[in-house]
Amino acid sequence: MAAEVNERALIRKIALRTLPLILLSYFVAIMDRGNISFAAATMNADLGFSETIYGVGASAFFLGYALFEVPSNLLLARFGARLWLARIMLTWGVISILTAFVHTPWQFYVMRFALGVAEAGFYPGVILYLSTWFPGGHRAWAVSRFYIALPLATITMGMVAAPLLALHGAVGLHGWQWLLVAEGLPSVLLAVVLIAALPDRPGTAPWLDAAEKTWIENALTQEACAAGAPSHNLRRALTNPYVLLLGSANALNFLAINAIIFSAPKMLAQSTGWDVAGVGRIIAGSGLVMIVCMLLAGRITGQGVARTLATFAGLMLAAAAGLAMAWLAGSAPGSIAGFIVFIAAAQTAGMLPLAVLSRLIPASDRPAGLAMGNTIAQAGAFFGPVTWGVLADATGSYTLGEALLIPVALMAAATAMIVRVRSLRMG
Repeated sequence: MAAEVNERALIRKIALRTLPLILLSYFVAIMDRGNISFAAATMNADLGFSETIYGVGASAFFLGYALFEVPSNLLLARFGARLWLARIMLTWGVISILTAFVHTPWQFYVMRFALGVAEAGFYPGVILYLSTWFPGGHRAWAVSRFYIALPLATITMGMVAAPLLALHGAVGLHGWQWLLVAEGLPSVLLAVVLIAALPDRPGTAPWLDAAEKTWIENALTQEACAAGAPSHNLRRALTNPYVLLLGSANALNFLAINAIIFSAPKMLAQSTGWDVAGVGRIIAGSGLVMIVCMLLAGRITGQGVARTLATFAGLMLAAAAGLAMAWLAGSAPGSIAGFIVFIAAAQTAGMLPLAVLSRLIPASDRPAGLAMGNTIAQAGAFFGPVTWGVLADATGSYTLGEALLIPVALMAAATAMIVRVRSLRMG
């Protein structure tokens, strides 16, 4: 007779063995991706960069990320998560450090593009990795737990940016150079830890017994059958309607997020009159609100695809409301509240589409399908900062950009509801 397996206890065991390392890895990824927003407070002036130059450089990351997303995820499926995620972390850490030594716009563009190439495949690779450990009913919960790294990184960046910028002049380096170097080093060190400690798949995990491995295999097999027959066709996997629709929903979301997030310190300083330390506290506060939102979303979205998509749509409506609040605000409190509502809602929504997609497409199609979904999303992320920078230079403020992003958030909500209706009809 087969041994009984306590499902909740098994999921907790897997979570404790895998999620802390994944969370820490995503934490340093967000730090290395977003630290340029705080560096810009003094870097742009030191190097003579306009808002447009900075916006193009911030966007170049997403161009490199999007172009190499699919091949990176296919290589992860071939070589295993442990080795490939460690490779990703090592290269992005080195490039993040080297970005501290750019002098010209083109050097800035090249390093940001290279950082995107280095990090390509990380997030969909993690979703793919989790899909081999957590059955669909637990996957949104697992994603919400590692995605907490995003607000934790936001809080940390908000708190450490001012002290690192204050190192200006030490060893002949600018403060923004200290910031980029100090926040790039942990990625290099963590790459070694991943190789030593991250298990590739349940079948190779020595801390799972035979009954537990069988239970996971059976649960994932049942889910694969429910998703339909595998296409065994790369083109078909890449053009799956769910891939295109969910990728587009997140593209609209990321367009709005990245338009604002890379200029958030300067934008908040302009609307409040506060210094870097004060603005850092606002951004850290938004991270605390994000944590609450993500934990709540993770709790309510595990019940099914339709509920998860409805949650995404609701969060994007809240994001649009936050943008409207910031746009209409005539005071510092209104601008702060609008920013926090927008960023907490939109960033929480961003963790949901790939988790849903991993349940709607066959297991054999996930490496290409998840990567393609995130490639489409990163294309939206590319247009955000560059468009935002051009508008800021043209108008002298961020007001027009805030107004134009409101319909973008509403379109993301509408796209999610289209997917929800389609998934319910397909049964």
